[in-house]
Amino acid sequence: MTADSCLLCRGAAADDELERIEVWQDAHWRLTVSLSSEVAGFAYLEPKRHIRYLHELDGAEAATFGPAIARCMAALKDATGAELVYVYVFGDGIPHLHVHLAPHRAGDALNDQMIRGEIVEEKLPNGMTRFFSTDFPALPRRDLEDAADRVRSLLIGG
Repeated sequence: MTADSCLLCRGAAADDELERIEVWQDAHWRLTVSLSSEVAGFAYLEPKRHIRYLHELDGAEAATFGPAIARCMAALKDATGAELVYVYVFGDGIPHLHVHLAPHRAGDALNDQMIRGEIVEEKLPNGMTRFFSTDFPALPRRDLEDAADRVRSLLIGG
């Protein structure tokens, strides 16, 4: 897909079709709020430049991503009275990076389930809650350690 054929690259011209409204933008980022959502303030933060994934951010986009998302999340939280704002990034829908920002309040349509299958909630002695799927058990610890070692090696060497 090219920027010319990308729905999100059309910016405000695509907002009606996507049932959303622009609420903020700067030189690199654009925030829109959904006009068709289960929760008030559900928003999308997207770069103005056509890229598909977070790892493709560069220069000023990369430098401003943290401040932009923090500013947008704070505004969404304050404007909606949300307890927190969930952040979702999926990579297989519209092929233009868009970060879903979902203000969450107790009793609304959102939940913290990220794993498919029957979810078990386990309260740990340290106060944390661990969620796991009975349908998709944890991978063997050695496989997870190997993946962590490969990531470490790519990021810091060694």
